[in-house]
Amino acid sequence: IDSVFNISATSYSFRNPWSESRQECYVIAAFDVSRNISRLSNELCTVYSMANPDPCNNLIGVSWTSYKSFPYEVLRYDVMVSENSGPYYLAESAGSNENGISLGNITEGSRYDFIIKAVLENGQSSSSNPTSAVASLTTLPRWINADYATVTDNGEIELSFHIDSSSDIDTFALQRRTGYSGPYQQIELFTGGDTESLSYTDRSARTDEINFYRLSAVVCREYALTSNTASNLKLSLTNTGNEIILNWNRYRQWLGTVSSWTILADKGKGFEYEATVSPDDTLYVISIPGIMHELKKDELCFKIRATETGNPHGINGESVSGNACTTIEELVTLPNVFTPDGDGINDLFRPVMTFTPTEYRLTISDRRRKVVFETSDHTESWDGTSGGSPVAQDVYMWFLRVTTPSGLSIDRTGTITVVRRK
Repeated sequence: IDSVFNISATSYSFRNPWSESRQECYVIAAFDVSRNISRLSNELCTVYSMANPDPCNNLIGVSWTSYKSFPYEVLRYDVMVSENSGPYYLAESAGSNENGISLGNITEGSRYDFIIKAVLENGQSSSSNPTSAVASLTTLPRWINADYATVTDNGEIELSFHIDSSSDIDTFALQRRTGYSGPYQQIELFTGGDTESLSYTDRSARTDEINFYRLSAVVCREYALTSNTASNLKLSLTNTGNEIILNWNRYRQWLGTVSSWTILADKGKGFEYEATVSPDDTLYVISIPGIMHELKKDELCFKIRATETGNPHGINGESVSGNACTTIEELVTLPNVFTPDGDGINDLFRPVMTFTPTEYRLTISDRRRKVVFETSDHTESWDGTSGGSPVAQDVYMWFLRVTTPSGLSIDRTGTITVVRRK
């Protein structure tokens, strides 16, 4: 790299930028006026040092290359440290056979500069290149909130989570368990991106089973903090012919509580509000005769919606189940006796149908075939009068013509007996 023409020289120095990024080794040789070169000297090498923060363990690791113990033995390595450009101090000494230490008791965000000094037995020393690292401590989130698990119209489970914004963690693992027992399995790993809120759609889960979800902050490949549990709602339906029985699982496990259950029903015009149920209940019974006049088609579907209240982070969630459906048979029944005496019991006559007809005609006549009542409104009942006056106690003929939502035409005839008890 150079020639020195001063025969009395015993030292040499120069600036070598490569020594900041690697170990450099040197030898010397003497030469005479004829440029005859002597044997090369022993090799001397620099000490090259490196520093790396270890946020997993809240340390800074410092390592270095060995200094050759010839012609003088290396006694030790002194690790000199400067914090935020302050004076260097001896942080630790390592043995001659060691090549690294871990510096603890560090301050988040501080810059630490290191010089490794190889101390030789003759009192001399060899100093490394300066190396530095900024202390990066892991700040865990104080909380992770599982906002909800809800079933979409496509039969998938949509999940939402919020995370404490003071954390610097950017890796999170989503885990799922199907059923009330067994281990959780990781189904997704989130890295980078928005760390204050995460959403995910689980397209592989079966919504006819109960699935449990949780989100964990991942630090050094370990689950460091885990959210509360979120579970989908599973709604079951039983049609007894006269009643529809709905039952569902309790939502698990909001940080708040369930404020109420809302029953939604699709009677042919889309899902609409049907009823509100106490948060302590998981069962609801619907009378088919009480609902059938509202039906616009033969299929009746329900959903259950849970709403959270009292979430400590102000993030009240909402969860909706999948659909539970049943077919309501297109039936028409008519009583054969009624008592229009004004006592509020069995005072009206009209067909009972499990559907809303698209066409309707009811005609009632007496024995002489005189029409005493006629209507095309399926909600209108006969009150036992004709022209505003009560008809006599007798047997009357009725004729009914309806068209069902499925297009079926029904023609029926029969009799109705008017009984007057007053």
